[in-house]
Amino acid sequence: MKIVETDNVGKILQQALDAGEGLLRLTPTWVPRSFLHPGKRIRLHPDDYYALGAERGGIDERWFSSTTEAANEGRLWHEGLSFCQFEDQQFLLRDAVAEAGAELVGADIWERYGRWPVYSKFFDNMGPIPHHMHQSQEDAALVGREGKPEAYYFPPQYNNCDNHFPHTFMGLEPGTTPQDLRRCLENWNSGDNGILDLSKAYRLKRGTGWLIPPGVLHAPGSLCTYEPQWGSDVFGMFQNIVEGRYVPWDLLVKDVPADKQQDLDFIIGQLDWEKNVDPQFKDHNYLEPIIADQGEGWLDRWVVYGHVDGEQLFSAKELTVQPGASCTLQDPGASGWITVQGTGQIGPLNLQTPVLIRFGQLTEDEVFISSEAARRGVEIRNTGSEPLVGIRYFGPNAHPQMPAVGDHKNHH
Repeated sequence: MKIVETDNVGKILQQALDAGEGLLRLTPTWVPRSFLHPGKRIRLHPDDYYALGAERGGIDERWFSSTTEAANEGRLWHEGLSFCQFEDQQFLLRDAVAEAGAELVGADIWERYGRWPVYSKFFDNMGPIPHHMHQSQEDAALVGREGKPEAYYFPPQYNNCDNHFPHTFMGLEPGTTPQDLRRCLENWNSGDNGILDLSKAYRLKRGTGWLIPPGVLHAPGSLCTYEPQWGSDVFGMFQNIVEGRYVPWDLLVKDVPADKQQDLDFIIGQLDWEKNVDPQFKDHNYLEPIIADQGEGWLDRWVVYGHVDGEQLFSAKELTVQPGASCTLQDPGASGWITVQGTGQIGPLNLQTPVLIRFGQLTEDEVFISSEAARRGVEIRNTGSEPLVGIRYFGPNAHPQMPAVGDHKNHH
């Protein structure tokens, strides 16, 4: 497979866009995490979970339509970045966006951000991960990075089993004080720091989701999660021992200015305290699907929606097309598509949901839908014998109207 260099992408990109009628075929992007234990539901072949070497950790994530690098120690040069595939050549989606700009991501996003500023992933672990937060825009900017709001949806097709802990601790119990949390950080090296005693766990339910603003503590549980988020990989781990595994202090302060890495007040000050101790946390953050559009043999649902601090930063929809049916998707903005069930076609490209993927192997389940194609309309056909289901996520301000968190209660 030939990789096309950044400065030569123009010609092959135009050929790919012409042949795909504005759609780009993407190849799987696998990301390991050294401190986590893979959940083994993301269709990667069992022999390949440690394909990057045992010291890098197991592969527990697959990233979609990503132009964001994974912030891993010892990373490959392209780790986290999606490749487009055309004939026998590959090129980075990031280079494609730099080359075609507004044609791919839309004029508004291109003018404001100059890139595709979001990504999504499957995030798949055997057990829970540490109680952690993602910095706000202001705090991340202190180390030259961007903040990270994110959202979750638990696709039933990727959750045939619960794994070890299908519950997520979120936020802090109402009434918790910064002093309570400070004690947990002071006890980092003397056994379990007890932060989960200050928090509440929610049982995860397939086919639902959550919206997590920056500065809010969360310890994702063991359902395989589809996770649209801002294009950044900042975090701070506030829990020091998870399932007997020690989390080093440097994972708490990896995105904290060097002179503040022992400053407990500064570290705690990165949290949005009000949102963490919100007595109506579930009402303000929990999502259930809402029908966006439907027709004969097909149904399109919002699965991620709502605003973060008043801004529409990302969203996602799940399309289901019954056997033999087809529909024309017309969206106001670009999206990254992943097929989670069935076979069919999107425009001129085949769609097929893999059962097992070898590391490095090409698939027919992932597509980037350019802004131009989305506005023009893309035909999706189910050519198989089971429902064809795809999830697509959008960038900032894609939709003139979108449901708010809590609106699902009015749609039952």
